[in-house]
Amino acid sequence: MSEELNETVVDETEVQAPEAAESAESSVKALEEEGDIAADYLEELLDIFDLDGDIDIDVRQGRAYLEVTANGDSNLRLISDPETVEALQELTRLAVQVKTTNFSRLILDVGGSRQARVDELTRIVNKLIAKVKDTGEAVPMKPMSSYERKIVHDVISEAGLVSESEGEGRERHIVIKPS
Repeated sequence: MSEELNETVVDETEVQAPEAAESAESSVKALEEEGDIAADYLEELLDIFDLDGDIDIDVRQGRAYLEVTANGDSNLRLISDPETVEALQELTRLAVQVKTTNFSRLILDVGGSRQARVDELTRIVNKLIAKVKDTGEAVPMKPMSSYERKIVHDVISEAGLVSESEGEGRERHIVIKPS
């Protein structure tokens, strides 16, 4: 009986491993498809506004990630403001959702604006971390998107402090607290 049980466990494990690999593979394929749909939508928008740009699609941390770049003297800077990129991202997500009927969590970067925003947030958070360490008091931040909050939570955690998101909707913000 013990040998039969061991064989059953081994057989179930062997069956589950390929299923898990297939699930991960189908998830990546779905995200790549999402990226393709988003890229088609963005290409049409760029054409309508006569903007130059190349679109790169990647899958990062369980999300489709699209980066619009241009070489040399480009008019892409016209839409690389962080608020504009956020709005374009939401429009692109909606376009993907209409085609796939699934919620999209894609990330859009135009002209390196995302990395510039990450650098800016990191600089701001590091100043606030120093303030919290000096005063020992909690410091609230301005409201920001869920993507930005994730970045900020990670920076705060790496510094050994605690952070919490508070508020609802557009008023959702982070409070940095001493550990």
